[in-house]
Amino acid sequence: MDTEVLLEVEGLVKTFGSLRAVDGLDLQVRAGEMVGLVGPDGAGKTTTMRLLCGALTPTSGMVRVAGYELPRQVEKARDHIGYLAQRFALYGDLSVAENLEFFGSIFDVPDAELKARSQELLAFAGLVQFANRRAIALSGGMQKKLGLATALVHRPRVLLLDEPTGGVDPLARQEFWQLLIGLLRGGSAVLVSTPYMDEAMRFNRVVFMNRGRALTEGTPHELINRLNGRILELAAEPQMRAREVAAADPDVEDVNAFGDRLHLRVREPSGPLARLPDSLAASGVSLIHFKPITPTLEDVFVQLLEESQDVRPAGD
Repeated sequence: MDTEVLLEVEGLVKTFGSLRAVDGLDLQVRAGEMVGLVGPDGAGKTTTMRLLCGALTPTSGMVRVAGYELPRQVEKARDHIGYLAQRFALYGDLSVAENLEFFGSIFDVPDAELKARSQELLAFAGLVQFANRRAIALSGGMQKKLGLATALVHRPRVLLLDEPTGGVDPLARQEFWQLLIGLLRGGSAVLVSTPYMDEAMRFNRVVFMNRGRALTEGTPHELINRLNGRILELAAEPQMRAREVAAADPDVEDVNAFGDRLHLRVREPSGPLARLPDSLAASGVSLIHFKPITPTLEDVFVQLLEESQDVRPAGD
């Protein structure tokens, strides 16, 4: 792939005293690509985002944005960065239009250009009819869309979005992702952090993080393929007893609850498929269904967590 690399990270480390919040992260994001930092709270995602936008100074390592190195060229790099923080960071007493004007002035967007750009972004984000509404009065989904619009006001080449769909309803999440897809067509490089495994399927590449470290990366399908043929779904009652019986099978590596179903990670499926129905019946468990399924990214992440031997604490 010869597409331009707009965000490059090598050996990034950030410590807070004895806390190693980011631990040797390597990362690249190219123009027209959306990469996801995926992991639970405490994985180091927010710290990483703050390092990449210049809000924090790395302990060591290299960050380059649109050809500019941080922190040495942070002011030049910021001209090319659009950053949407995890928490509401708009001015609640200002209207939607006034927020766009304010953030445009911060980036020295000329008045005539800013007026046209604001109208363009209001239309892009579906906020035209709310232009005069105070930001604090917007729904959570509309606040996220306004936040994205303010991050785009200076036409950045790199977008850093920290859990942008947290706390919004499913419809608003869907609308937000449609906006991001449009940005990719324009050649933006987008890095998104999220704790939601279902959102990870939307990314060109996924970087699984935990305790400040990248456990692995790849396309969603590459990651899922690692467990093809090794996940069985079991629905049975009572579930707790079914879990105990399944975990005792010699070919079952792990059992995890997914709602009212159990996912069994197996060395190979034929043995458990043959043995477990009888074992469950002998233990008084009522079998509803038991079948091979396509792995999920959550299955992959659970396996990665088990394989990771690093137990040093880190922060998000």
